[in-house]
Amino acid sequence: MIDRPFPTVVLPCHRGCTIRSVRVRPPGQRGELLTRQEDGLALHHLVWRLGPGWRVCSSAVLGGGIGMREWILNAQVPGGYPRLDPDRHLAEIAAAEALTGPGAGLMTAADVTAYTVADDEGVTATATTGLGVRGWAADPAAGHAGPLSPGTVNIVVTVPVAFSDAALVNAVATATEAKVQALLDAGLDCSGTPTDAVCIASPEPGPGAAGEPFAGPRSTWGARLARAVHTAVREGSLRHP
Repeated sequence: MIDRPFPTVVLPCHRGCTIRSVRVRPPGQRGELLTRQEDGLALHHLVWRLGPGWRVCSSAVLGGGIGMREWILNAQVPGGYPRLDPDRHLAEIAAAEALTGPGAGLMTAADVTAYTVADDEGVTATATTGLGVRGWAADPAAGHAGPLSPGTVNIVVTVPVAFSDAALVNAVATATEAKVQALLDAGLDCSGTPTDAVCIASPEPGPGAAGEPFAGPRSTWGARLARAVHTAVREGSLRHP
């Protein structure tokens, strides 16, 4: 089979995302926006139905770490989130969407309908940008032992090639660097929020293969990842009230 480049297409615009010509991978790598009712509130969530054969490296509340994951969920919750079992809450939302098998779940108080997406040569980055409580990572204030209320910049990245374990971790660092660069470029005096989370999804390496060894910002796939994350987070930050 001849490996042809993916076509350039114009995607329909959702709230918060400008219409742009982008190079896209198959639609299974893009998040699906859904709505649910909780305690009389209409809330939204994004679902990536990856299916089998995907590995995810993440700091997710549910299913964090490195492992095989068949779906990713990014769920909006109310400000002042009252529950003390976010992992169970996410599992309940996943079950209601008939998501089966292992998955990764994130949550945010940001308006999920305002998510932003950017594509760069096969890499797709999606960001929900909640910046109500923001600051710098290195802060003289004492750390907090318990969970913090979700505000949160959540980033989900899908790549079309297999990454080694080291490259998956490297990709999380690259995405975080690109996020900080985007926040600064948007004119914000911060490195993020205390509850930011990242998910990197990559196909499982084939038999006897190790996957791409590098995902730093000057590697082929790391550079694409960084540009996609930077664009998605910057657009979301510029739209944040």
